[in-house]
Amino acid sequence: MANLESENIDPKEVAYYEKLADTWWDLDGPFWPLHKLNALRIEWILAQLKVQNNKPQPLANMTVLDVGCGGGILSESLSKQGAIVTAIDVVEKNIKIAKAHAKQNGLQINYQLSSVEQMVETKQQFDIVFNMEVVEHVIDVNSFVRSCNALVKPDGTQFIASINRNWLAFIIAIFGAEYVTGLLPKGTHHYSKLVKPTELTPLLHADGFEVVSTTGVAVNPIKRSMKRLS
Repeated sequence: MANLESENIDPKEVAYYEKLADTWWDLDGPFWPLHKLNALRIEWILAQLKVQNNKPQPLANMTVLDVGCGGGILSESLSKQGAIVTAIDVVEKNIKIAKAHAKQNGLQINYQLSSVEQMVETKQQFDIVFNMEVVEHVIDVNSFVRSCNALVKPDGTQFIASINRNWLAFIIAIFGAEYVTGLLPKGTHHYSKLVKPTELTPLLHADGFEVVSTTGVAVNPIKRSMKRLS
């Protein structure tokens, strides 16, 4: 495993996802929820961007950063929409899996073993930063979000997704999915690390971001189904 310097990297999280890395593209494996969620997510992302730039292909030629890309599920979808994709993760095995899968599918994606803090040091900025299901896995949410904010170009866009910290999330995403049905490995999520939208909003406002739109997703772990909430 490569050694990455960042105060926000949780060694336990890295070790956990190293063990699961080989299953990223198994549609019936532990990451099946991300595959289903990705389909809903891309549809919503495109709709939001079309409102902003009024283009039929709103991601075409846009520079985007996929933070915590895992095996590349979202990265590949963005690339297929014409985006110029840079994708980072702190788990070395994830990057290797993502690179191999992209090559198999003829996709040009710039995968890097890197943290957001390291990306900030390079002074790079992107049209869009995708910060999806990462805030609940870092040590210091405040500093992590500030780093992600710094990676967005002036007048750029950031998408953030996380599981809301409430009783429903605990029952469905943790107790139901991990302990009752076994659809997710135990330890995938820790309730105390989940983040409420109301906790993220001030971190965005502090750096001049405006929250334009929000949505949610309802999950049925028994039926393995998801639907976007209006």
